Amino acid sequence: MERITVTGFRWVPTFAQGLARDLRVRWALQEAGLAYDVDLIDLGERHSESYRRRHPFGLIPAFEADGHDVFESGAILHRIAEVSPELMPTDAAGRANTLAWMFAALNTVEPPLDALSVLDLQHPGEEWAKLRRPGAVEAVQVRLDALAAWLEPRDFLLGRFTAADILMTTVLRLIRHTDLVTRIPVLEVYQTRCEARPAFQRALAEQMDGYRQNAPMAA
Repeated sequence: MERITVTGFRWVPTFAQGLARDLRVRWALQEAGLAYDVDLIDLGERHSESYRRRHPFGLIPAFEADGHDVFESGAILHRIAEVSPELMPTDAAGRANTLAWMFAALNTVEPPLDALSVLDLQHPGEEWAKLRRPGAVEAVQVRLDALAAWLEPRDFLLGRFTAADILMTTVLRLIRHTDLVTRIPVLEVYQTRCEARPAFQRALAEQMDGYRQNAPMAA
C-alpha cells in the first residue's frame, strides 16, 4: 500500500476518548510500519453526503489506500493484515485462525461489552438502564470467562501477536470504567501486555493529541 489515509473524529466527549475505533486502525498501521495520514472530521460531518459515500453509516474509521475506500474497522484491519506478516501469519491455517479470532472479537465479545458501555457511559442514572444493567453484566461475564479460559496458557490469542489481538484489546477497553476485566488476572495481564506495546502507545498518544488540540473552547 502506498498512500494511506485514516479518518477519525476531530474531537469526541471525554468518556469516548481512547475508545473511538480509528485507534484500532492507527495501532495496526503502527505495528505494520506503514506510513499514513490522518484526516480528522467534525462529529457533524459524518452526516454529509460526501462522507456517506465513504462510510454508508456515517461512522469512523474510514480508510483509503491507493485510492480505494474501505469502511468498518474489522475489514480495514484485515486489509492491513493481508500485507503485513507482523499482523497475520503467512501460512493458510494461521491466516484462517487469525480471521476467526478477528470475527470472534467483533461478533462474539464486542456486542455485550459495547452494550454495557452504552448503558453506563451514555445513560448513567436512567432508571431503565439500572434495571437492564445486571443482565448486561452477566452477559459480559460469560464472554470474559470463556476468553480467559482460552488465554490461560497463551500470551496472545494465537500464541503470537496478530491483528486479532488489536481488535480484542480494543474491545476489552470498552469496559475500562468497570473492574470486570481487571478482576480476572489472565485478562488483566493480557490487556496490559498488549497495551504496553510501543505501537499501541504511539497510536493512543496520536489520537489523544488530536483531541487535545481540537477540544472545544469553554463558553
